[in-house]
Amino acid sequence: MIGLKQKIQESVQAIRNRTAFKPEIGIILGTGLGRLADNIQADTTIPYATIPHFPIPTVESHGGRLILGMINNRPVVAMQGRVHYYEGYEPQEITHPVRVMKELGIHTLIVSNAAGGLNPEFQAGDIAVITDHINLTSLNPLRGPNDETLGPRFPDMFQCYDPALIKIAQETARDLGIRLVKGVYAWLTGPNLETAAEYRYLRIIGADLVGMSTVPETIVARHAGLRVLGFSVITDMGIPEQLKPVDLATVLKVASQAEPRLTRLVSEVIGRI
Repeated sequence: MIGLKQKIQESVQAIRNRTAFKPEIGIILGTGLGRLADNIQADTTIPYATIPHFPIPTVESHGGRLILGMINNRPVVAMQGRVHYYEGYEPQEITHPVRVMKELGIHTLIVSNAAGGLNPEFQAGDIAVITDHINLTSLNPLRGPNDETLGPRFPDMFQCYDPALIKIAQETARDLGIRLVKGVYAWLTGPNLETAAEYRYLRIIGADLVGMSTVPETIVARHAGLRVLGFSVITDMGIPEQLKPVDLATVLKVASQAEPRLTRLVSEVIGRI
């Protein structure tokens, strides 16, 4: 059985066989948000399928390409598409690309996702900066033997979403005239959306947002010593008394409408980090 570190090294070597480009910032592009990749002055684009041990997205709205290049004069590596637990992947597989990006040279990870809104002050189409998270899945990508060269056995999750980066995001949004809310993100496995009772419970325990990704990647990023900044596009509202049926087409439509604003925001934030 191949160990985690060997898998990372084999993935990195496959990328290094294509390019010597060294990124400083990693970006995970979530549901309906893959067009940020169009803003990258690409040095190299690599299909996930050609990188050993890289998980392949099965969701139609997620591409499967690793893009290395420049945004706002900063070297980045962007994942155009991610995988989720509900696709059948294990947490360590889901987070493997974060390990690889760290090995390629990044010091900061920006994650994005589509999420349901729980805070009644939010509305569909809002962009939220994530201030904290709640893991309700009982899953953890750090389960199993720990390699101390990758990170500590018991990593601290205090301020796992970097306060200084959140401040930059808020200041940037204000300068650009973009509405930016903030809140706590709860992770559930999906793929079903939540019941009215579950939405009510999530709000009671302090969640403002709910989704099916991001938390495992953040855990591994912090284990690896990376700074993390997270954004959610609120594609639907989970207010129990006001629930309406939601389908993927609606989620993608709202995410697509918010995409130009998030693209401007993230591009400018990258230039200010």
